[in-house]
Amino acid sequence: MNRLTSLLHDVLALEPASDAIEFEKQWWTWGDLARFGQELDRILIQHGFGPGVRVACVMRNRPQMAAAIVGLVCTDRCVVTLNPMLPDARLAGDIATLLPPVVIALAQDWQRAPLADAAREAGCLMIEATNDRSSPLRILQAARPDAAVNREAPGIAVEMLTSGTTGTPKRVPLKAHTLERGILDAAVYENRDTSKAQLRGGVQLLNAPFAHISGVFALFNGLAAGRKLCLLDHFTVADWLDAVTRHRPPVTNAPPAALRMILDAKVPKESISSLKVFRVGTAPLDPDLADAFFAAYGIPVLQNYGATEFAGGVAGWTLADFKRFPTTKRGSVGRLNPGVEGRITDPESGKVLAPGEQGLLELKASHLGDGQSWLRTTDLAVLDEDGFLFIKARYDNVIIRGGFKVFPDDVARAIEAHPSVREAAVVGVSDARLGEVPMAAYIAKTGAAAVGEDEMRAFLQERLLKYQLPTRILAVDSLPRTPSLKVSQPELRKLFA
Repeated sequence: MNRLTSLLHDVLALEPASDAIEFEKQWWTWGDLARFGQELDRILIQHGFGPGVRVACVMRNRPQMAAAIVGLVCTDRCVVTLNPMLPDARLAGDIATLLPPVVIALAQDWQRAPLADAAREAGCLMIEATNDRSSPLRILQAARPDAAVNREAPGIAVEMLTSGTTGTPKRVPLKAHTLERGILDAAVYENRDTSKAQLRGGVQLLNAPFAHISGVFALFNGLAAGRKLCLLDHFTVADWLDAVTRHRPPVTNAPPAALRMILDAKVPKESISSLKVFRVGTAPLDPDLADAFFAAYGIPVLQNYGATEFAGGVAGWTLADFKRFPTTKRGSVGRLNPGVEGRITDPESGKVLAPGEQGLLELKASHLGDGQSWLRTTDLAVLDEDGFLFIKARYDNVIIRGGFKVFPDDVARAIEAHPSVREAAVVGVSDARLGEVPMAAYIAKTGAAAVGEDEMRAFLQERLLKYQLPTRILAVDSLPRTPSLKVSQPELRKLFA
C-alpha cells in the first residue's frame, strides 16, 4: 500500500457519517464512498478479478464514479477511462479495441445500445452503478470465461485519455507511483501536511471532467486532503456561481476559458467575494486575461503547468510567490514542483541553453518516465535565473507557412486584443501553395457590436507580421471544445473545410 492509498483509506474511515461529496445538492458521506468501494472489491474478487485487473469506467462526473475510481486505485486495480461525451459508435469502438474484462457505467450509459452490445460481445463483466446507497452496484452480465479480454496492467493506476486538443485522444498508462507523487506534491501549494489523515472545513468545487487528468487529479487531491467536494457535471457560469454562493470557498479551479465566461457574464464582485485565489490549468493563460480578472475582482489568478503524462501538475504558482513577484514574473506558469528538475534545450541540436533562452522544455523526476532520463516535452519554454518557467508555445503546433513559423497563440492573442472579442482560436489548414495557413475563429463579447472581417483584418495588420495574418477570420457563437474546455483543433479545422 503506497502513501496515497494509505492516506485515502484513513480519510474514508475518520467520520463515516460526515458529508463528503455533493452532487445536485444531495450529499454522499465518507461512509457511502467507502461502502461503494468495499462492495465493488467484493464483486470483483467474487468474479476472480484481483489486483492489477483493468476495469473500464464510463467517467461521468458523479459520486458513484468518484467512489469507483478511488476504490479501484486503493485496491491496486487499473482504471481504464472511457469518455461519456463520445458518440455511441466511438464509445462502443473503444470497448471493442480496449477489451477490458470489466466495465462499470451508470444506467443512462448502459441504456446506450451500442455501448451495451459492445460489452456483451466482448464478454465483459458488466456492472451498473446505481443511485441506491444501500445497494450501489448491480451486475448486468457475468464475465464470459472464454472472453479474449486484455486482462491485466500490473503497476498501472489509470489508463488515462489525453484531452484530444490537437488530434485523436491517446491513452497514457499512469503508474501508481506517478499518480501518488503527483497528488502528494500538489500539497505544497496549500502548505498541507500529507503525513496523516484529517478532515478539513470548507468545500472544494470540482467541475473538471473525470474523463481527463484534470478531473481525476482534482478528485484525488480533494479527498486526500479530507476536504468536502461539490461536484459539477461540467463548468457553466450559472452552476459554478450557485456553488460558490452557497459554499463560499476561498479557492476555486477552472480552465482559462472559464475566466472569460465569468468576465463576459459580468458576475457581481460581491457574489464571489469569498475567493482569495483562482487557480487555472489545462490550457495556456493569457496574462492580459489574468490581469483583467484581477482588476475586476481583486482575485489573484495562479496558473499551473502539467500534462496527462505527468499525472497532473509539475509546476505552479504559490500565493506567496504571487505576492513576492506581482509583476516581474508576469506570464510565468510558476516554479517547478519540489523534486522536479527542468532544463531548456535547442530543438535541433539538443544543446542545453542558458537561463533566459528559449527552447524545448525537458523534465526529470523520480516519478516521470524511468526516473533517470530527461523527458522531452513538445513545449517551447524559458526558465529564468530564479527558476520561474515560461511556456511560450507548443513546438508541434507551429504552422509552417511558406517557410515562416506562425504560432497560433500569438495570433489568437492579437485577435483577443480587439475590444469586441471574448475568445479566439487559431488552427493551421493545409494549403497547396504554402503548405499550411492560419485560420481563425472568435466569439464576440456579450452585447458587443459585430466585427466585419475587413475591420478585423485591418486591426490585426497593426499587430501582426504579414505572414501571421489569418487567411480567414470567422465569427462564431461558440468554439468547439473538449470536455476539459480546451478548444478542439480537429473540430475547429472542420469549420474551414
